[in-house]
Amino acid sequence: MIAKSDITINEKTAEGIKPEGVPYRVLVVDDSMFIAKQLGQIFSSEGFEVADTASDGFQAVEKYKVLHASGGIDLVTLDITMPVMDGVTALEKILEFDKEAKIIMVSALGKEDVVKKCLLTGAKSYIVKPLDRKKVLERVVSVLKR
Repeated sequence: MIAKSDITINEKTAEGIKPEGVPYRVLVVDDSMFIAKQLGQIFSSEGFEVADTASDGFQAVEKYKVLHASGGIDLVTLDITMPVMDGVTALEKILEFDKEAKIIMVSALGKEDVVKKCLLTGAKSYIVKPLDRKKVLERVVSVLKR
């Protein structure tokens, strides 16, 4: 027979759950459906709530405003290269609207100069494609715990 204490030894609190027991809410922004889905799966597997997704910077800004007004948003992952409005412009517009926004840029290799500009503008961190689940979660958790 297995005792209840044996079951809880290896359990850990999911990274996506706030200390008060509710999930962190994330807006995933990427024009690649594959990357957006991959991020969504990483977040969902750790208990985060993917509040919405957007496929360009314009949608990101609009959706951020709606989510901010309706229960808040804890984190945005924001692709740099997108149609309609790029991630750098979207970053600037979201920060104009909410200077406390926690935004992590998502970038392909070779965009170091753009990533640096984003960090100087106010992005809290960055994730490099191809995505590594462990690194994504490390960056996200470090930004949320600041």
